[in-house]
Amino acid sequence: MSAPSHRDLARLLEGARALTEVPEAHGTLVGALCAGGSFGLREWFDEVFPEGRPGAAQQGMQELYRWTREALAAGELRFAPVLPDDDAPVAERAQALGEFCQGFLYGLGTSALPDPESLPTQVAEIVRDIGAITGVGVDPDESEEENEQAYAELVEFVRVGVQLLFDELAPYRQPQTAAPDGPPASLH
Repeated sequence: MSAPSHRDLARLLEGARALTEVPEAHGTLVGALCAGGSFGLREWFDEVFPEGRPGAAQQGMQELYRWTREALAAGELRFAPVLPDDDAPVAERAQALGEFCQGFLYGLGTSALPDPESLPTQVAEIVRDIGAITGVGVDPDESEEENEQAYAELVEFVRVGVQLLFDELAPYRQPQTAAPDGPPASLH
């Protein structure tokens, strides 16, 4: 199964009067799935659509949700953020990548995940780097080719970084279990 196209999803979200664009909506989902907790399809719809009602966008968004969960769980670097196609101007694609990263950080914050600074060093570094990418743009002093190259490197960093975070945060997504002689184990 491949990821639904950005173009198709954008039409669906526009028709459903979504509260956000595709990249930010996808980022929110991905961040929440990485962090775990009780964030499911219903909670995602509540974040993306007025009154949580996707209308005609429901099937496309369910496909995106399913694809994203499967791609991350496979752990084979199949995951990729849903961004505009390569025929879109690099400035538009860079802005969309920044929106994905914004949504990702928001989604990460939807759980009881500890402060990223208290997590393993590599996890905290990736979260900080993704935070820095939220402000990405094109450099007017660079050539189109150099901007394309920089954009491609950032997309690859985000793609791999998200998968690494998903894998590293797996212990935090496990349901808490009671210790043999006491209350549930705490992550804090």
